[in-house]
Amino acid sequence: MTYNEQGDERSRGDTMSINEDRLEELIETATTDIGAIAYAPLAIIGDRLGLYDALAKHGPLTTRELANRTDTTERYVREWLAASAASDYVSYDPETEQYSLSPEQALLLADTEGPASPLAGLFQIATAAGKTMPKIETAFRTGEGVGWHEHDEEVFQGMMRTSEFDFKENLVSDWIPALEGVDEKLQEGARVADIGCGHGESTITMARAYPKSTFVGYDYHEGSIKPARERAATAGVTDRVSFEVTRAKEYDGDEYDFVTSFDCLHDMGDPVGVAAHVRETLADDGTWMIVEPLSGDRVEENLHPRGRLYYSVSTMMCTPNALDQEGPHALGAQAGEERLREVVTEGGFSEFRRATETPPFEMVLEAKP
Repeated sequence: MTYNEQGDERSRGDTMSINEDRLEELIETATTDIGAIAYAPLAIIGDRLGLYDALAKHGPLTTRELANRTDTTERYVREWLAASAASDYVSYDPETEQYSLSPEQALLLADTEGPASPLAGLFQIATAAGKTMPKIETAFRTGEGVGWHEHDEEVFQGMMRTSEFDFKENLVSDWIPALEGVDEKLQEGARVADIGCGHGESTITMARAYPKSTFVGYDYHEGSIKPARERAATAGVTDRVSFEVTRAKEYDGDEYDFVTSFDCLHDMGDPVGVAAHVRETLADDGTWMIVEPLSGDRVEENLHPRGRLYYSVSTMMCTPNALDQEGPHALGAQAGEERLREVVTEGGFSEFRRATETPPFEMVLEAKP
């Protein structure tokens, strides 16, 4: 048998062993994923040009009517609307040839009540995170980290927008009331430290809701602290809100009544050390609220679309950031409740429970001395 005949024979054998149904499933999955990647920049364009907003406020609209409302070119708008409808982010009526947003689509994509629109922010993060791919690829070989500060500014902007929506919808109305006695303390007047505060959305949201309490936001990323201070000034809360550049293991103060960390403990290189520092700076009757991605404790529990999102983001952002810092841990965004319990209790806390959750994305953990 010749070489080519051997190759042909192997090819025929491999083909015969392939499950055609499974192959079709994988092709469909790949088509969906590639389509999502292709649509991501269109989502950002639609957000920035006000296309979603105009549909939410004035729809249903034809392609020409939307172009006129947004001072854009109809031919581009026509193609954008078709892509958006095929992606199920815009609704289309073939009888009238008009496009619109359902209430659900508007909630997630339109910017009618300020810079919240969480899906637009997530598309912004996903698109911008890819700009660090060369660094991440190199890190795969070297094992070195890639810090949060090394990402594109669009990542920080997108994170701010998605977080702002989450805080507006859940922080004061659901998460804090689920904690034992915290809402009452904040209403009466408490000292609060918000570690890993980013652009300060969480800190400012709490300050607006609890005017008798004082708040300090801490983050190692100076590029986030500057806009946080500006946002606090705009919100008129600088008399009881301040922001400082420092690492989570080194922030100042003691006897805090309440400490918070939102989707950031898993990003830290030494989360046990952070937990120990929180314990040192927390009052004996204080509370630490830890908001983390909702996940199972084992890989097989997270093999679903939401798990894919978190594992992918974790590979590009969370794990590299942890590896860029000192310490033995790199928990990843799907650490799971039990692993987080181990970290927190090893840091000196004796009480730990899941206070509430906001499916499908967040779980709220409560730790007490």
